[in-house]
Amino acid sequence: MNNHNSTVPAVTRLIEAFHRLPGVGPKTAQRYTYHLIKMPEEIAKEFSEAVLGIKEKITFCNLCSNISQEEICLLCSNSNRDNSKICVVEEPLDIIPIERTRAYNGLYQVLHGVISPMNGIGPENLKIDKLLERIKSQNIEEIIIATNPKLEGEATAMYIQNLVGPLKIKITRLARGLPSGSDIEYADDSTLEHALNSRSEI
Repeated sequence: MNNHNSTVPAVTRLIEAFHRLPGVGPKTAQRYTYHLIKMPEEIAKEFSEAVLGIKEKITFCNLCSNISQEEICLLCSNSNRDNSKICVVEEPLDIIPIERTRAYNGLYQVLHGVISPMNGIGPENLKIDKLLERIKSQNIEEIIIATNPKLEGEATAMYIQNLVGPLKIKITRLARGLPSGSDIEYADDSTLEHALNSRSEI
């Protein structure tokens, strides 16, 4: 990234902070920064308080590892959910489109990533042990693997299948309605609903 020799240090610091966000290049980081500079002070304060609030008030659910403001998230504590099913997803953001379809009413397990040897991420770096704990302590009848249909997602699905297989629990995978190499986070509702309803046993 360019050195901002002629830029006020506080501005440089903010540009560099934005640049650390995924998908934000140097030019976009500069645009965001100058937009904040022009923003009315009360809105800028609201923005900064929202960022700090995320770090102060947000934690991860003790059961499913989803983003939560409590020790147990709203989904896990909802007695109307079907607690015999667990849908395994890569990231908390993957839960949002699945919930939007209204085609699934079970619980979730968020892995917080996928097995990726190239990036130094092994099974021990994921929340797979939490999934196994829940299977052994709860009356789980079905595990739905909803990792993304990419190489790492498939490898992670296979690893979970091999671990859970001996426990004699039904294991299903989202149907191939999802385009190969795509992210669940960006799938449209009808494609995702079809993938959920047409899931197949593995």
